Formats: sequence, C-alpha cells, structure tokens
Amino acid sequence: MKKICIIGASRGLGLGLVERFLEGGFEVWATQRAPSAALEALAHRHRALHLATLDINHMNDIEAFTQSLGAEKFDILFVNAGVSSRAEGSLAAIADSEISRVLFTNAVSPLRVAEALEGFVAPDGTIGFMSSVLGSIARCDGGAELYRVSKAALNMAVACFARHPGNRDRTVLLLHPGWVRTDMGGPNAPLDVETSTRGLYAVITGRHGTGGLAFLDYQGETIPW
Repeated sequence: MKKICIIGASRGLGLGLVERFLEGGFEVWATQRAPSAALEALAHRHRALHLATLDINHMNDIEAFTQSLGAEKFDILFVNAGVSSRAEGSLAAIADSEISRVLFTNAVSPLRVAEALEGFVAPDGTIGFMSSVLGSIARCDGGAELYRVSKAALNMAVACFARHPGNRDRTVLLLHPGWVRTDMGGPNAPLDVETSTRGLYAVITGRHGTGGLAFLDYQGETIPW
C-alpha cells in the first residue's frame, strides 16, 4: 500500500485530498492545526488514516511530529497549508504584522516542514506544495498583491528546494487548485472541492515517479513562472 503525508488537512482542499487518496487505496497521514470534526469522523471510518496535530508555524510541533514517525517512509508528501490575506491594496498600505503573517505562513513555513520531513520521503518519491496561479509573475494582472508575493516567494523557495542533492531523483510539484468554493475561495468560486481534488489527485499520481520540477494546475496544464 502506498503512503502519503498531507500537511494541512482539516478542511477544504486538504480534507478533500485525504478523501481522494483514501479512495485511491493509499495509507494517509494527515495533520490538522486544531481538532477537526470532519477529519476525526473520516478517521473513524478508515483504518488507513492516521491523524496528528501540527501548526507549521511552530517548529516544536514539526519536531514532535517527525519524532512520532519513527522509521516511517512515504511515497508522497503534500504540503497544503497556507492563509489568505485580510488586507487589500499595495504593500505600502499593509501593516507589517500582516505582511509577516502571510509571508511566513505561505512561503517560509511550507519549506521548513518539507525540509524537516524530506528524509521520510522515498528517494524517488514526490513532494508537492499547494501554490496558486496568482504566484505566476508572467500572468500577473494586479490585485491581491500580498498574496501574490507570498505565492511567488513560495514558488522560488520550492525551485531552490528541488535542487537540493537529496531531491535529485524526486518529483517536486507546485499545484494550483483552481478557484474553489472553500472558506478561502469564497462562495462565488466556480469549482467545488471534489472537482478540484479529483484533478489534483490525478496530477499528483500521474506525475509521481517522473522526476523534475513542475508548476501545474489541477488539470495538469503547465503554468508559466
């Protein structure tokens, strides 16, 4: 049975990915920042689902999780955690505290947790990150500046991460889920969670084992950097 670790799985897209990988016959390790009734209910129905509590902004949580894994090995690691920005306008108009919160959570913490867990991923495995088309410099049409900057920074950090010696034979993915009806995406988004996560599942499993770095959407289309 293949194994995946999904960071940030308590609701929305993370929870949907847990459901898709369980349906696909994977053994799943899923983390939640705080107790999630939906995730707990899923765990009661599936012996192949293992839960842990983890805030990616807290190194103590990350270290405790890695210690709990023992000699476990994953085929796939997927880091879903991230936040939207409550502030609009140019960066000059946004409070320092909000800039720090969004950049740290979206660009720094995902890499710190991936670096802490990469030793638990098979040498030819897959490490994926939830990015956004809004992180594409080539497609920038303005608006949501802080969020765009945080996702572009994540993309650069992952591009560097993919070149670490230990990732030479791994597949490293940055994925855009589409505009999805979640707490972050809002009620007017055109996609539901199931459609997006079925697409993401197909892209992740289809790319698994192929090697290299890619920035793709949930339909497998390449997004320009």
